[in-house]
This record gives sequence, structure tokens and C-alpha cells, in this order.
Amino acid sequence: MINNNLSFYSVKILAEIIRDILYFPVWWYSRGLNNVFKFLWKFLVNKQKSLGLLIWIKNIFIPMYGQYDWQGMLISFFVRLVQIIIRSFVMLFWLVLVVLVICTWLALPLLVIYEINFQLF
Repeated sequence: MINNNLSFYSVKILAEIIRDILYFPVWWYSRGLNNVFKFLWKFLVNKQKSLGLLIWIKNIFIPMYGQYDWQGMLISFFVRLVQIIIRSFVMLFWLVLVVLVICTWLALPLLVIYEINFQLF
């Protein structure tokens, strides 16, 4: 009785392991990639919110501290312009990082297969 159970469950576990191995590439490039996209989109949205880039762009022509004289408006414009440029570069850095993560996600299984073949042959 124990041998029957052992062989039955061994075959069942082996079949499940083979199914998981065969399903892995499908998951990696479909649901897994979708999850990565969702996570990275939320990451970029949070970075944009923390930088406040859209708020700086929206308020570029509004003088800071309510100074509506021409000196205050001129200084406010250039200070906000510099802030927008710096924050845009920071946002560009995060965007490039996200693109690199996506490229790495896409290339990682191919790299693993290459390395396995390199070690075997």
C-alpha cells in the first residue's frame, strides 16, 4: 500500500514539476511581464509625485510668494525654470532605470539558457 502511494504521488509531483518548468517561460513573458509593467508604472508615478514636476510646470508663470512686481515675476520664472530642468533630468534618470529593468527582465531567461548551455557544452 505504501509503495502504491509513493509511486502515485511521485509521478504526480514529477508531472507537476515538469508542467511548472514548461509553463515558466509563458508566465515570465505574459503575467510576470504585466506585473513588472504595473509595478514600474506605479514606481514612475510615485517618483513624479515626489518630484512634483507637473506642479512646477503648471505654476511656472505664477510668481512665488505673491510678488507680482516685475522683479519678483522674473526671478520666480527663472527659479522655477531651473527647478523644472533639474527635476526633469532626475525623472529622466528614473525613466532610463525603468527601461533598463524591463530590458533586463526580457533578456534574463535568454541569458540563463545561454549560461546553462555554456556550462554543459
